[in-house]
Amino acid sequence: MKKICFVTTVSSTICAFLLPTLQYLKENTDWELTVMCDDDPKLQPLLPEGVQYIPVSMKRGISFAGIGAILKMRRIFKKEKFDLVQFSTPNASLYASVAAKMAGIPVRLYCQWGIAYVGFAGMKRKLFKEIEKLVCSLSTWVEPDSFGNLEFCRSQGLYKKEKSSVIWNGSASGVCLEKFDISQKELWRQEIRKKLSIPDDEFVFGFVGRVNPDKGVNELFSAFQRLLQSHPDSHLIIVGPVERKETLNQSLYQWAQENSRVVFCGFTSQVERYISAMDSYILPSYREGFGSSVIEAEAMGVPVIITDIPGPTDAMEANKTGLVVPKADADALYEAMHQMIGQPELRKKFGKEAQLFATARFDQKQLMAHILEDRKRLMNDGR
Repeated sequence: MKKICFVTTVSSTICAFLLPTLQYLKENTDWELTVMCDDDPKLQPLLPEGVQYIPVSMKRGISFAGIGAILKMRRIFKKEKFDLVQFSTPNASLYASVAAKMAGIPVRLYCQWGIAYVGFAGMKRKLFKEIEKLVCSLSTWVEPDSFGNLEFCRSQGLYKKEKSSVIWNGSASGVCLEKFDISQKELWRQEIRKKLSIPDDEFVFGFVGRVNPDKGVNELFSAFQRLLQSHPDSHLIIVGPVERKETLNQSLYQWAQENSRVVFCGFTSQVERYISAMDSYILPSYREGFGSSVIEAEAMGVPVIITDIPGPTDAMEANKTGLVVPKADADALYEAMHQMIGQPELRKKFGKEAQLFATARFDQKQLMAHILEDRKRLMNDGR
């Protein structure tokens, strides 16, 4: 019987990306599965039956407490004798890669679902790049979730072709077509628009994710502020928690908070319903591992606008399922939004192509089967 441990810094990553994999592996193997993250008493009931949860104190951000996390992981790894330890997210990947190497774990898999240092500058960028290199060097295999990031990291010298790959077409967990059910789109569209008091004939742009500068929300607010001058009946809905509001452009954030055309919806477990209410989805991010929200919007037939960064550019087809703009460019984003709102036939064409693209390339069920075969391969020969 094979034993696998999945390590992330916080439980939200497990809930967002790993639950489908855990469920699929429980249903299709006799492997022993363990998850490890910072203590969260609400996590265990959410896990598939039989999955073990071992809490290890970890927080986001640099901390000397990481030394304690490494030592505790090392003890657990030596005791449990896992065949494979899989790690993702910055802190967990550093701690787990060091501990797994010290404990002699034969397969150390780094699921590179994002690269922190690309969003930094100066000495901070150099430091985090060295940490990224260390994690990659301690890993026996590295799997970014997009081909764009695979090529970027190889060009940066983080790892070689011989120890890295992308599974199938990329993404950490694909898109669940039962949840993002296109047949329910019109019903959900009417439901959410009624809830938010948005008329059916008014245009809605949408964003899903954490509200912080790295997600490009400053540019999004700026572009939408300008767009309202020519399209005063348009709306912008923000689905996700506001994170570190003090780091946002305060004048733009205050404007967005006070403007009735901008709706902050907060976190929801029914994101598919909110996406259904959108006429165009926008992800103006500075960095992403993949950009799962892009394929989720496309699965619902919603055309997208993204920035030209690795990850999201693998999740769509430029000028076929949506538009691509330079990152950190509010003027270019405005022009794309203006084009999307002003060309209904093009938007309709984008939406149809988007739904076909996402369902053909990122069906979660198909991805899970590829993940299972990949884990078998790694545990059989370590490569």
